[in-house]
Amino acid sequence: MPKKNTPETQPPQSYEAAVAELESLTEMLESGQLPLDQLLVHYQRGAELLTYCRAQLDVIEAQVKVMEGEQAKAWERDA
Repeated sequence: MPKKNTPETQPPQSYEAAVAELESLTEMLESGQLPLDQLLVHYQRGAELLTYCRAQLDVIEAQVKVMEGEQAKAWERDA
């Protein structure tokens, strides 16, 4: 039987869902009200979410760089 307040173990459905869960976990961790065994579980889930978010941002950053490379032009001022 799963423990109450145990964080999800599945990957998040989206970046936004990951950020929302990460914010919720942060609030719980900062509250100081979690039992010691739950602190580690929540911390580990937060680390997983952070890794997921960073990976998503890296993918988007790479896509933006490609798009900028395809559209890179010098800015010219009209006189």
